[in-house]
Amino acid sequence: MSKLFQETRIKNMVLANRFVRSATWEGMATEDGTCTPALIDVAVQLARGGVGLIISGHAFVSEEGRAGRWQMGVYSDALLPGLTQMATAVHDAGGKIIMQITHAGCMGRIPLPGLQTIGPSPFLRDTGQASSEMGTADIARVTQAFARAAVRARRAGFDGVQLHGAHGYLISQFLSPFFNKRKDPFGGAIEGRARFALDVLSSVRKAVGEDFPVMIKLNSEDFLEGGLTVNDMLAAALILEKAGIDAIEMSGGTGLSGDYIASRIGKLDSEDQEVYYLDAAKRFKKSIKVPLMLVGGIRSYSVAERLVADGTADYIALCRPLIREPALVNRWKSGDTEKARCVSDNGCFKPAFQGEGIKCVVEEALRRKS
Repeated sequence: MSKLFQETRIKNMVLANRFVRSATWEGMATEDGTCTPALIDVAVQLARGGVGLIISGHAFVSEEGRAGRWQMGVYSDALLPGLTQMATAVHDAGGKIIMQITHAGCMGRIPLPGLQTIGPSPFLRDTGQASSEMGTADIARVTQAFARAAVRARRAGFDGVQLHGAHGYLISQFLSPFFNKRKDPFGGAIEGRARFALDVLSSVRKAVGEDFPVMIKLNSEDFLEGGLTVNDMLAAALILEKAGIDAIEMSGGTGLSGDYIASRIGKLDSEDQEVYYLDAAKRFKKSIKVPLMLVGGIRSYSVAERLVADGTADYIALCRPLIREPALVNRWKSGDTEKARCVSDNGCFKPAFQGEGIKCVVEEALRRKS
């Protein structure tokens, strides 16, 4: 049997295979972040489609940390009923689901009067929106917001949590010298820039206990001049490993990284074009022992199998391919190992920005023609 379909365990969570649905903003929550039947259906279809571990779309932990409209929230106990329904539905479909918890930092969208975006250092966006530097009280408050969010995820029945430390959101901003210009213990060398992530991990772990899986998503690098480098990532990963992180997912890029954003545009016509962060993953595995979930540009079954077989990654994380084909894993398991049909054009995000939710517009057009 292929290693891709071996049963594995992370803490007390048993996974049927090594395929992970990487956190994907679906644009299907209500304006206040409430989980909806449409969101639940997305998760259920992934579970039925054979995905070993589903990571929810990023759920914001406090109001000023919202990244955009129709984003799922976990900042209030009032959101627990919908979240509980999501976890229960996935389990009933035979799947496992963890919640990605996040704060957008200076990339936030402020929905309420009186709120201001915050980050590790003052930051002026190209939209003209200015963010203020977080003081020690802000850092403590947001750290506890992550911990409370993790407790809510556990209460709702999720199988674990993933801290979003990638793509230029708050934890990523603290890690990156592009965003983090602080002169206090939370800035400077990578050991200081990693302190916020370490404090969040410690607070979350204390709140949820040792048996509950706590993971993190990190950038391999920012692809920004003066941003996080692969060396920085490796140092941060080692710090987090020593602090007890249970798994690390590797991605890359920020909303400011041009062609090197996480969801890169451009069809991957050959296997040697796949795996955006291959070299960084190989370096990671030489020094870091915690399981690595690798996302970014993986489209072929043979590539996924090779990455696991040669030890480059422990888990294969997919995003856009599962938007077009929620049952891709079951298709591959059945013996139909044709390449994923995703064309990587990012057309799937356009309906979400219009309030219709994420969907594959290519697949929809084909259905209309047939």
